[in-house]
Amino acid sequence: MPYSPASWLDRRRFLQSVPESLGAVALTWLLHRDRLLASDEPAPYEPAIDPARPLAARSAPEAARADQVLMIFCSGGLSHIDTFDWKPALVKQDGRPMPNAEAAVTFQGENGAIARPLYRFRPRGQCGKMTSDLLPELGSLVDDFCFLHSMTTETNTHGPGENCMSTGFVRDGFPSVGAWVTYALGSENEEMPAFVAIPDPRGVPQASVNNWGAGFLPTVFQGTPFSSSRPIAHLEPARGMSSRDIARVRRLIQQLNESHLQRFPDDVDLAARIASYDLAARMQRSVPEAADWRSEPPYVLREYGVDVRQPKYKAGYARNCLLARRLLERGVRFVQLFNGAYAMGEGVGNWDGHRKLKPQYDIHGAILDQPTAALLRDLKRRGMLERTLVVFCTEFGRMPMFQKNATGRDHNPLGFTCFLMGAGVKAPFSYGATDELGYRAVEQVLSIHDFHATILHLLGLDHTRLTFYHNGIRRRLTNVHGSVIREILAPA
Repeated sequence: MPYSPASWLDRRRFLQSVPESLGAVALTWLLHRDRLLASDEPAPYEPAIDPARPLAARSAPEAARADQVLMIFCSGGLSHIDTFDWKPALVKQDGRPMPNAEAAVTFQGENGAIARPLYRFRPRGQCGKMTSDLLPELGSLVDDFCFLHSMTTETNTHGPGENCMSTGFVRDGFPSVGAWVTYALGSENEEMPAFVAIPDPRGVPQASVNNWGAGFLPTVFQGTPFSSSRPIAHLEPARGMSSRDIARVRRLIQQLNESHLQRFPDDVDLAARIASYDLAARMQRSVPEAADWRSEPPYVLREYGVDVRQPKYKAGYARNCLLARRLLERGVRFVQLFNGAYAMGEGVGNWDGHRKLKPQYDIHGAILDQPTAALLRDLKRRGMLERTLVVFCTEFGRMPMFQKNATGRDHNPLGFTCFLMGAGVKAPFSYGATDELGYRAVEQVLSIHDFHATILHLLGLDHTRLTFYHNGIRRRLTNVHGSVIREILAPA
């Protein structure tokens, strides 16, 4: 009998077709799982990881320009319009009301008038890039920088903002960019952690361990936090034990572990735990040597400012910068260096300049500028920038107007500046732009997903392919978004 529209709604025919339909759905799912369906999407890439050596070096699946990453994170929301994003219109309109001020996205309430940059801008380097007197030493290096002036983010709150910059997601529970990189590539030095986070001497950032956490990746890929003043916890051997006693204990533990692993050869979690303990034992020898900045020549110590007494915390941050270079020299894959901490209060220990921006930035700038510039010069002098990518970032920018009844600026997620330096990027180069007041990105607008996609690309990793299967979803650092910023890539 021929089908008619009425017969399509016939209950008997509907029930007869259900098994066939469900079978088709099941077959489609199986074909998709086994990657047998035709698709324009690239095949996922999940690195082959030996549970007994999870941090062993792995080759990038694509051509890489960089082998290591140094991420310098200015916590608190560094003001782009007082540092690297010169806006002459702010000077001309200083003291005037902000156009459409009622529509401006604000965090702490009503805003006041437009405020000129609080530091003088000057042309610097051979390229004549305008940067401010807040960071003159960093400004002197502009010929080596690739500025991204059109960064945007998804939130105007510090904790979620740090999450977004470090993990690609506003919510907690996602792997950090450093964890993704070490998951994909391992480490060149199995005597050291693959990923090290160096908190500011003043404390940790607001999102704390989220910035270097492994999320749903295996925990072996999380960052190891330590600094020049705070060594790795529980790394020192027990007091009263001689080196001979320690060696004997290690041999016994190794024999017991090998025996246990032979009994359970398929237990990958057991193999991973043993590998973790083995790394800790090796780190007892390697980490103290790497952290011993006192072995550096006196001229290097002076260049970084490790003995400077004022402002407070500058010497501690300088020693952290020196530690970062020493870790990179020893093959640590990803180093995350923080400037600014949360616990000291609003703007006191970080770049969150709401109420009195200039007095606070005078201190923060002096802490950041000389040591960071010394670190970047040192990397260049040693030829390390040939294979090291430097990432300078913050969670968001700040508003072009003061807050009402204050001399500080509110949070601005709609436009801010980051920069890259080193392996694979053009320099001197500036990409994107905010509007004439620095309020909103308007040219070549960038998301943090674009930022992360570009970092992975320079490491030989396709952000659309690097995945980890979790809770029924193939997760990736860039979620389902992001494009490589190809205009900033240097010719191969």
